[in-house]
Amino acid sequence: MKLLSLLLLLASSGFQTGAFSPPQQQLQISSRSERTSLQAGIFDQFSKVSRPKVSVPEDFEIPEPQPLTVTEGTDLGKLAASSAALAVRLGTGAFVLGWQVDSLNYQGDGYSLKLGPISLRDSSSILSDVSRPKTNLILYAYDASPYCKIVRETLNLLDLTYEYRPCPGARQGKFSQQMLEKTGRQTLPYLEDPNTGVAMFESADIVKYLVKTYGPPSDSFDRKALWPIEFQSFSVFTSTLAAIIMGMPGSQRQADARPDNEDMQSLELWAYECSPFCRPVFDKLCSLCLPHRVVSCSRGSPNRDKLIDKNGRFQVPYLIDPNTGVELFESLAIVDYLEKVYTVKQK
Repeated sequence: MKLLSLLLLLASSGFQTGAFSPPQQQLQISSRSERTSLQAGIFDQFSKVSRPKVSVPEDFEIPEPQPLTVTEGTDLGKLAASSAALAVRLGTGAFVLGWQVDSLNYQGDGYSLKLGPISLRDSSSILSDVSRPKTNLILYAYDASPYCKIVRETLNLLDLTYEYRPCPGARQGKFSQQMLEKTGRQTLPYLEDPNTGVAMFESADIVKYLVKTYGPPSDSFDRKALWPIEFQSFSVFTSTLAAIIMGMPGSQRQADARPDNEDMQSLELWAYECSPFCRPVFDKLCSLCLPHRVVSCSRGSPNRDKLIDKNGRFQVPYLIDPNTGVELFESLAIVDYLEKVYTVKQK
């Protein structure tokens, strides 16, 4: 019980602070012409779309970050549900693959978790020299799907930044239609890798591909470290249970979401999948069908140092919105901001 409590503390210390579609066969683009076509299509998606204009309400105020604080207005029920979901999944994705403690008395300028007299500095013992994609991977998914969750956890384990294209309930929103036009299917998850020209369905195949392509050599780590993901009976059951506990997030496109949300520039979210403080932001971005770039910040990730270099502090979730120029911390404030900017105002 003490071990589980420590796991929950480490996993949730993110700040210093719809029916499921069945698995489908993979689609692999192997010819040079097909790879070129995929890469060109992705380039067109980012370069030729006319972006809608949005603005921040005049009365919106960016709050001061409050690390290690449950701020006023926080939905304690949802926070408890997200924490329970974290426990059900055994904190999978909270730590990078090869996580290790480097020091309990760290005095440097980088990230450390301070617990009384302890200053815990951590990293990965095996990810520092692995291949990193030059162009971000693209994941079509939605939050409640257990198969999608397993892939997102794997991306966190491997410390990969990726572009998220929300498809609520697998069949709602423009991104789902876009996937249908490209593949003839509306099943999730669906991954595109513009670096290799590979595109595929099927969560188990995606996990194997990610580990093989962007993970460490197989002889450098114990494969049992991936069992909460690769033991599919367990991973699917517990991911389904986690989705039910959290109320099936992202299963429906929010009724008052702006119809042009999918055409927005991709927002950037520094976060990690299982954090109870990040989950409300993930859920809101998905239900609003907003494209976003997820910068993985699991324990041991060097992205924690990068965020400190950028802002002088580490705290997640942290949102950067290129559509308005707004940058802000605080889960509740981010959700409120997204609600005010990316919904249709009722007359």
